[in-house]
Amino acid sequence: MKVLVTAASKHGSTAEIAKAIGAHLTTAGVETDVRPPDEVTTLLPYDGVVLGSGVYAGRWLGDAKELVEREARSLRTLPVWLFSSGPIGEEPRPQDVPLDIAAIRERTGAIDHRVFQGRLERDQLGLVEKAIMSVVHAPDGDFRDWDAIADWTASIARTLQARPVA
Repeated sequence: MKVLVTAASKHGSTAEIAKAIGAHLTTAGVETDVRPPDEVTTLLPYDGVVLGSGVYAGRWLGDAKELVEREARSLRTLPVWLFSSGPIGEEPRPQDVPLDIAAIRERTGAIDHRVFQGRLERDQLGLVEKAIMSVVHAPDGDFRDWDAIADWTASIARTLQARPVA
């Protein structure tokens, strides 16, 4: 069994979540391939996909959405899990669910979608991003819940290991 873990990441925080998911799946005995969406050319070698994206202005990043469009037919034949990264500060709220996730879930036939908190380091932001973060009073810091990510990944591993391999 081999699983693709792929995530679009603007400043690296979401890519770090994808790497952690890949490491947890590997520890659970699931072979993984972690790569950015723009490096995915086919889904043929995979028995499942974990697909994520950073969320900006309430939407997934273009690279992740382009992968969904490019590989929609293949994604519908595989078990797929989705994750979004981006809310900072308090626990994610219903309004933190990306505006485009319903369409992405429909297009992929995803089993599950999770929203994980993100990280904000102002020194990594461009001038416009810094201005926006100041206006909305976004707090700096790393708000990712690594235990929640590990727990979610363990549930994915259990589901994959219970499925017959095609």
